[in-house]
Amino acid sequence: MNTETLYEQLRKIQEPKGYFFNNDKKLVMELMEGLLANKERYGYMCCPCRLASGDREKDRDIICPCAYREEDVRQYGSCYCALYVSSDWNEEKIPHEYVPERRPADKF
Repeated sequence: MNTETLYEQLRKIQEPKGYFFNNDKKLVMELMEGLLANKERYGYMCCPCRLASGDREKDRDIICPCAYREEDVRQYGSCYCALYVSSDWNEEKIPHEYVPERRPADKF
């Protein structure tokens, strides 16, 4: 699979749920490359902005979309790595704030 195919597949699934890709297509495609690299490396698409252990069960919370995305987008308009954002975030109706890491330190 290539990045464009993954982009289109995920877009069709996530947009109806209210999650949009960041308007910065270059960033999004870099993150798509990271997701595909992690799928090849680990067998699952874990967040490219976090370190995976290689143990699917331990990494379950960071398999994209991660367990933290919903709360991040609700509170900040963007997920941790800024792949998924709200429409208000993309339309610059809300500030683009830094999203702090929600993953517990014992999971690192």
